[in-house]
Amino acid sequence: MLYIPAIDLKSGRCVRLSQGRADQETVYSDDPPAMARSFQQAGVKMMHLVDLDGAFRGRSGNLDTIKAIRAAVDIPIELGGGIRTLEDISAMLELGLNSVIVGTMAVRNPEVLSEALEKFGGDRIQLGIDARDGLVAVQGWEEATTLKAAEFGLHWKDKGISRVIFTDISRDGMLTGPNLEATRDFARETGLMVTASGGVSCAEDLERLSVLLPEKVDRAIVGKAFYEGAVTLEQLAAN
Repeated sequence: MLYIPAIDLKSGRCVRLSQGRADQETVYSDDPPAMARSFQQAGVKMMHLVDLDGAFRGRSGNLDTIKAIRAAVDIPIELGGGIRTLEDISAMLELGLNSVIVGTMAVRNPEVLSEALEKFGGDRIQLGIDARDGLVAVQGWEEATTLKAAEFGLHWKDKGISRVIFTDISRDGMLTGPNLEATRDFARETGLMVTASGGVSCAEDLERLSVLLPEKVDRAIVGKAFYEGAVTLEQLAAN
């Protein structure tokens, strides 16, 4: 399994939120490019960026920082947060990012996502499904919908999506362990490639996630556990 460290950007700083709440913020670094370099130097093979300002406000507040991170490393980078238009997707890919993750767009502007998939393909656009109690949440997790996560995933699979970043919101940033059952059920019901996100608290959780490999859950994003010292970069790179 590929373990991917996350850098969540807010006002140009590296932060983490608890359960996606903007008022539950911890700042871990004022120099995200330096953090990115430390990932690459440790042997990490991929990086996950989240533009929190984009997710909450619908427009990026971290463009210069994202450019600096891309210039600092040459490992693959995926980015989510605030990708709401075709122009947003084009701009991020033109920066040299390897893929973008869309969530709110898939709910609010599905015709735009369909057009983007035709233009850029499913390899460069991933679907972010942030679920609470099995239902999709959007707008930086602040707004719940009545869409069932698995049905939503299957709909977009038919449109060309091949990978989903599946986040259990109740576990994110809480260091309580990933929701293996919900992640497994989503993967089984959709047949999509899945990147697990939310809840990793220690190295043992990485081992627990690895049992989902036969279900096509082949990647896992790690955030707060690394920043709190519960998981090392060496452990993330050893895959």
